[in-house]
Amino acid sequence: MRLQAACLLVLVALPTLCLGLLEGLYCGKEDCYDVLGVTRESSKSEIGKAYRLLARKYHPDLHRGVEAKALAEEQFKLLATAYEILRDEESRNDYDYMLDNPDAYYAHYYRYYRRRVAPKVDVRIVIVVVLSIISVIQYYSGWQRYDSAIKYFATVPKYRNQALDIARDEIQERIQKKGKNRMSKTDQKEELERIIRKVIEEKMDVQGGYAKPTLWDVLWVQLLICPYTLISFIVWHGQWLWRYTILKQPYGREQKLYLVRRYLKMGQHQFNAQDDKQIEEYLHLELWKRDNFEAWKAEQDEEMKKKLAENPRYKAYRRYMKNHGPGRITFED
Repeated sequence: MRLQAACLLVLVALPTLCLGLLEGLYCGKEDCYDVLGVTRESSKSEIGKAYRLLARKYHPDLHRGVEAKALAEEQFKLLATAYEILRDEESRNDYDYMLDNPDAYYAHYYRYYRRRVAPKVDVRIVIVVVLSIISVIQYYSGWQRYDSAIKYFATVPKYRNQALDIARDEIQERIQKKGKNRMSKTDQKEELERIIRKVIEEKMDVQGGYAKPTLWDVLWVQLLICPYTLISFIVWHGQWLWRYTILKQPYGREQKLYLVRRYLKMGQHQFNAQDDKQIEEYLHLELWKRDNFEAWKAEQDEEMKKKLAENPRYKAYRRYMKNHGPGRITFED
């Protein structure tokens, strides 16, 4: 009895298996070409014409009665599915491949769901848009950080007084010119702030994360010049190896500062932000030499320990850690 049932199922499924039709893929057990009443040789315009005629015929709104409406709706969905598959050249090629290769089950599932799951928009367009948005945000956020840094320096007495000394003549000249038009105190204050800001922008070399942004720092530009940057990196290290490791040539100022910066474990912007006197002191102490740097670093660490030992807050912290220990919770807390 079981053998007869199995044979019956095979006989029922045999026609669709021979045609390469799989349940859940494309039009299911139906042939998409038969659904629209066209052939595999039909053109795209002929398929569209056949779909429009059948869609008008089986539109659910044109049928009355619950059963008739349900049958029409089911047929209408099948027509829409068949048209969606056959109107697109790539999906039609995948469907024809399934009809021609009924045994390649896994390939059919892969081709079908790859197209269903894949985004409709070209991935390259998405990447371009995302990179463009990131670049715009990066550029304008850089300007905001730079503007906040200039505003901060304009409030620091040290830099504000230097700017006033530099622009003293210009301030007097502008106030005198506008004084003829009876310039109010508020206007004089605003004009003074504009001049101070202008001087700070011209004279102050802001480095690090608050540096004045340029187009060279934008992600798009960095990606475009990435090959040049990589080649420059390889060439620079190759020259360093040849000149200073193999030939033992003496270091220049730039090479000495590079070694000092590397020993200090600082970035380029962070190192450039230091005072000129500090950089000259590095060179005077010959810190590009490893032994000199290690001795200097030990002295700095020892001096820092002495300062911390004399700091009242640090003493209180050590006293607390000694009495309570890390991670302890007591009622005194």
